[in-house]
Amino acid sequence: MRKFLVVLDDSRECLNAMRFAAMRAARTGGGVAILSVIPPDEFNHWIGVGEVMREEARERIHAHFEVFAKWMRDRQGVDPELIIREGEAVPEILAQIEADPDIGVLVLGAGTDRKGPGPLVNQLSKTSGSLPVPITIVPGDLSKDRLEAIT
Repeated sequence: MRKFLVVLDDSRECLNAMRFAAMRAARTGGGVAILSVIPPDEFNHWIGVGEVMREEARERIHAHFEVFAKWMRDRQGVDPELIIREGEAVPEILAQIEADPDIGVLVLGAGTDRKGPGPLVNQLSKTSGSLPVPITIVPGDLSKDRLEAIT
């Protein structure tokens, strides 16, 4: 089964990437893997404090994931899986793609502000010619109706 790998973060454009991945998976008989990466700089504290912060980050990720997962199950009939990694985002995304041969497409949301599409889109599009899977970049300001029509 082909999986769509989508990155869960706090960006606004993440929502459209999630929608796109779920809709495409539902229409093609695929699955969705949702990856959240906890950056290492969140834990450069004393060992005890770092462990508490790591656990709090995991709880936030699980809560955020459950919102998307419920929508995917209820509206699209797709049961996503959650993967949590710790490290720098781009190397962890690439490591997950390498670790799971069922991943067929990386789905990223593109920001709409003046700063550009976002750090993940910027970094991964520079090396897209050598990635092991295609990237789908979903514009952050696409409407639900337009996403529905595209998928």
